[in-house]
Amino acid sequence: MLIVASGVCWSLVYVDSIRTGFKQKTYCMPLFALGLNIAWEGIYAYTDLFVRATVSAQAIANTVWFLLDIFIVITYFKYGREEAQGELGKKSFIPWPVLVLACCIVLQLLFIAEFGDVAGEKYSAYLQNIAMSVAYLYMLNRRKSSRGQTMTIAVSKCIGTLTPTIYGTIEGNRFILVTGVICFVFDVIYIFCLHGVKKKEQSTAESNACA
Repeated sequence: MLIVASGVCWSLVYVDSIRTGFKQKTYCMPLFALGLNIAWEGIYAYTDLFVRATVSAQAIANTVWFLLDIFIVITYFKYGREEAQGELGKKSFIPWPVLVLACCIVLQLLFIAEFGDVAGEKYSAYLQNIAMSVAYLYMLNRRKSSRGQTMTIAVSKCIGTLTPTIYGTIEGNRFILVTGVICFVFDVIYIFCLHGVKKKEQSTAESNACA
């Protein structure tokens, strides 16, 4: 049940990121988070289906998530240029994310080369989740608004990582326990900060409406 809950929550993260991205004409997942995600899911979907030759629930989930990630990538390239800062940022808008995506793929392959596909899949997932949680906080601070960010995404990401952390802890995996707790702390901070930003925006909107 914990693994199923994680799958459902992460699916909500992707679906709401796509919905909100196209609706608000922005991207909803930070670039490095997106790069690590699509690299992880693409590589391990391929590994499950063509190397291990197994059609497990995780393999299906990875494949579906990879396909959903493609739409999030589309929102990034479609709307991200508007948020590029300065002339250099706009000129390097295409090369920069391509470089980031390439680096993320290399990092994921290094995990497999050093730890094997089974351990590499687990450990890279938790390390990149910490990076993702920090990236969301940075995006909130940089945008100074809740644009492209919803409580559905924030809470679902938190639960989606917490549930397999509980499962890993039951199995006695200390790495998953510690990295999962770190990720949970950053996720809770992000939820708290996003709630504060949204509350402030709502108050401002109500004040403007009454004026």
